[in-house]
Amino acid sequence: MFIQTEPTPNPNVLKFLPGREVSAQPREYRTVDEAVASPLAEGLFALEGVAGVFYGSDYVSVTRQADGPDWSQMKAPILAAIMDQFVSGRPLVQDEGAAADTAEDTEIVSEIKQLLDSRIRPAVAQDGGDILFDAFDEETGVLTLRMRGACAGCPSSSATLKAGVEQMMKHYVPEVTRVEQVL
Repeated sequence: MFIQTEPTPNPNVLKFLPGREVSAQPREYRTVDEAVASPLAEGLFALEGVAGVFYGSDYVSVTRQADGPDWSQMKAPILAAIMDQFVSGRPLVQDEGAAADTAEDTEIVSEIKQLLDSRIRPAVAQDGGDILFDAFDEETGVLTLRMRGACAGCPSSSATLKAGVEQMMKHYVPEVTRVEQVL
């Protein structure tokens, strides 16, 4: 098995591409306690310097502690953990019973989510991250989004949010007046 690595715009996040599907549903683990649901994430958190793990459709993004070891020291153990996971055949996530959102979306919220899924999320995924709908206030027109993976904490994420996402949302969904990030 050959696993490629790619840098992301966030210098503290590296993207690992195992050449196969990783997760049909994006998942993020920010703490060791959250990682208990995934043997791979738990194993990665056991490595020195790992501060976060994100699963995309065909990649694993690993966030390192800013004051921890550099990538040259961390890369080989991370590659070994990812390879062990995929060679073992174990499930990536032990608890697949995530609650589904059953609330009925308004027409505007449906438009926003469709635009996120079709145009914005694929572009953000190329950089090792994800962007999720959080809420839309129909009175004020404020859309709040949640950044995950390499995008969370990235120095350029606020510029991406304002210059890219906000402009596109305003163009296609005129009811959106402002886009904000939920931390």
